[in-house]
Amino acid sequence: MTKYIFVTGGVTSSLGKGILCASLAKLLQARGFLVTIQKFDPYINVDPGTLNPYEHGECYVTDDGAETDLDLGHYERFLNTPTSKANNVTTGAVYQTVINKERAGDYLGKTVQVIPHITDEIKRRMLLLGQTGRYDIVITELGGTVGDIESLPYIESVRQLRWELGRDNCLVIHLTLIPYLQAAKELKTKPTQHSVKELLSLGVQPDILACRTEHSLSADIRRKLALFCNVEMSAVIEALDADTIYDVPLLLLEEGLDSVVISKLHLSDRREPDLSRWKAFLQRLKNPTTDVRVGLVGKYNELPDAYKSIYESFVHAGTVHRCKVHVTPIHAEALEGSYEEVCQTLAPFDGILVAPGFGERGIEGKIHAIRYAREHNVPFFGICLGMQMACVEFARNVLNLPDAASTEVNPNTPHPVIDLMHEQKAITQKGGTMRLGAFPCTLEKNSKVYAAYRCSDISERHRHRWEFNNAYLEAFREAGMLPVGINPNSGLVEIMELKDHPWFVGVQFHPELKSTVENPHPLFVDFVRHCMQKKAAEAESHLLVEKQNPPPPHLPSDHAFAP
Repeated sequence: MTKYIFVTGGVTSSLGKGILCASLAKLLQARGFLVTIQKFDPYINVDPGTLNPYEHGECYVTDDGAETDLDLGHYERFLNTPTSKANNVTTGAVYQTVINKERAGDYLGKTVQVIPHITDEIKRRMLLLGQTGRYDIVITELGGTVGDIESLPYIESVRQLRWELGRDNCLVIHLTLIPYLQAAKELKTKPTQHSVKELLSLGVQPDILACRTEHSLSADIRRKLALFCNVEMSAVIEALDADTIYDVPLLLLEEGLDSVVISKLHLSDRREPDLSRWKAFLQRLKNPTTDVRVGLVGKYNELPDAYKSIYESFVHAGTVHRCKVHVTPIHAEALEGSYEEVCQTLAPFDGILVAPGFGERGIEGKIHAIRYAREHNVPFFGICLGMQMACVEFARNVLNLPDAASTEVNPNTPHPVIDLMHEQKAITQKGGTMRLGAFPCTLEKNSKVYAAYRCSDISERHRHRWEFNNAYLEAFREAGMLPVGINPNSGLVEIMELKDHPWFVGVQFHPELKSTVENPHPLFVDFVRHCMQKKAAEAESHLLVEKQNPPPPHLPSDHAFAP
């Protein structure tokens, strides 16, 4: 039977439950188990699709078109396996299902309550993936912090499942904080004790404590935690701050977390974990031989999680070339001054990426950045809105259509090179109305993207409403902006590529959503390679100039040798 692991959080948010879940899953996967991870979020939104990125970071999209929590990105990047809409559940979705059942009369006139109706629906979804028969272990991350009002139905559901499934088939890991008080020069266990006490008051005894800490835990502290939190000493796991999230699986392996889990769930210890590829990745990551600078032009730069998958994709792609990619966030609104100022701002970068987004804020700054990359032969990568604005910039400055725009920004533009799909024009509700999920794309064989992918037929994930207007297709093609990726079913343009440019690629989809540690995305890999080539060419050019114009010999001043 499938085994279930529930991960709760205490003391404070942002302790890294998602990374803990992904790391544990990686260790168990490396031992030969089939593992998946799911996230239960306590907010009442049906999904994160309508949330501002400042509220909850990026919205991660799965192959089946689900708009999900960004932690699913961690799950996929670590496990190298896709997730689905079943891997992310919100309170809004749970209540929506229960209310729809009540309206349909499924409860036969009974009073609908949190217990049992809401908790039954939560439990049904918690067991859903395990009942498919595809997984040995299902790890469930519970969002929020123990003690939050909105988390109570989830904790209650875990309490009931532990009773229904039995201790051999279900365990709870509680991630908590052991703060270090600088004034006292010591770690404090009291916040963790109170957090566990709160969990106990709800009827759930944690089996394992994962202790987030800045300093190593002494044997005395582990003994104290074990005694007061009623767990075995071997089940007090140190979760030390790491240089990179990709160190965490190896740190937890040293702590023996996977062994404790296997023992408590009475699983057969299939083999020692094979992490050779993971260690090779870390070796390349920590020992780069070169570096490049990439400017990321976006409008949610205050919160790095808004572009989390893009940042991680650069980590993956950089390791392929043993290259450290320094990504500098640039506010699109800061580029809305004169074009000369924009050129000065962007001159230090080896490549420019214009990020996805919605709305008109910062649009002109993105267009200026794209113009700079096009005119100065700087490697350019436009994702979703970045690709759309690359088409607008080309229409304005090359096709001489100065009023060209996307109808998202200017509904009355005489040249809507980017426009809504016909079936979208009558839709007023925002949630889940976009082109979402994986769609096929056929590549032209003589294109740069074909050379990157090394195949003709690909599948990539989408999240957008506006599309390239095919009425302008021939004009773009004749002027050198080539539609090198086309959806074979709809004829929609998926990829635009500038003909006479080292590397200028705009994609309608989100390639960052499919980059993993073991399979870096080919477009990011190729983009980084061209950034490296640009940097190397400039260095060689500077060296040649210096050779042709050597500095004058150094002549000592009259008093240089004076006593």
